Amino acid sequence: MDLDWLMAIAAFGIGIVVGLTGMGGGALMTPVLVLFFGVQPLAAVSSDLVASAVMKPVGSFVHLRRGTVHLPLVRWLCAGSVPAAFCGVLVARALGDGEAVQDAIRVALGVALLIAAAGLTVRAYIRLVQRARVRDGRMGPDPVGPPRVTVRPLPTVLVGIVGGIVVGLTSVGSGSLIIIALMALYPGLRASELVGTDLLQAVPLVTSAALGHLLFGDFQLEVTAALLIGAIPGVWFGAHLSSRAPGGLVRRALAFVLLASALKLLGVPTVTAGVLLAAVLVASVPTWMLLRRRHGFPALARRDAYHAPAADVPEELSSRR
Repeated sequence: MDLDWLMAIAAFGIGIVVGLTGMGGGALMTPVLVLFFGVQPLAAVSSDLVASAVMKPVGSFVHLRRGTVHLPLVRWLCAGSVPAAFCGVLVARALGDGEAVQDAIRVALGVALLIAAAGLTVRAYIRLVQRARVRDGRMGPDPVGPPRVTVRPLPTVLVGIVGGIVVGLTSVGSGSLIIIALMALYPGLRASELVGTDLLQAVPLVTSAALGHLLFGDFQLEVTAALLIGAIPGVWFGAHLSSRAPGGLVRRALAFVLLASALKLLGVPTVTAGVLLAAVLVASVPTWMLLRRRHGFPALARRDAYHAPAADVPEELSSRR
């Protein structure tokens, strides 16, 4: 087996982003494989999912030990997501062989990245509102013990089904799309509870999708090996950087990168994509500054803000402290 060390280095960089923010694994890894290393979309999805199935359990067990996982919610999510993820692979195979299926996966991946970028933006705003509530005394600190929310079975299963199909098709969604849906369905869940619940439900979800791709996808051992060799130390290094790096800023940059990748995968011409990205960048900076001022924060975040309660630090890492 010939290991691609350049791919491993790229995976190391993506692992750092995951360690800093808890997001961006599949959403970054798969498009990087397709756009920069020429890996066919189906092979990129298959290999990334198998690598994720190896790495996902680590963070979830930390949250399970700390009691920041809503187990009934995990069970209802998995009731929809686990079979749907496997079916997502079958949908990919039903699209056909050769260029037809590769093009379909490429378009599906581009759409999923657009949704993920939008989800990151929504998530950043929700966290800004939560910080304002904590500051004003309208929201107390994270409670000790399991979160107390009333599970809504039908919409939760539907979220699992949609998320599972998207993950099975594109490898994107287990850490970005589903958590946004959980925020909308269960606003009472705190940051650490959201991340812990999402991480644990992602283990059987990604495992199911990975099994489907091992059986019916285009799994490539050399690609998966390079991803694991690079990403595992990258995640460890990123986790140790998290206390000193502005995770919120990294997440916003990640949303911009996901948008750029989505436009490229959807075949948008380079000049048009550049104009769109420039317009988004020019509009987003003053808009975010205005929103911060509206909620009583300085337009530019100060360094010490990252050590305040519910600040823009990685939720899954702050829950370990």
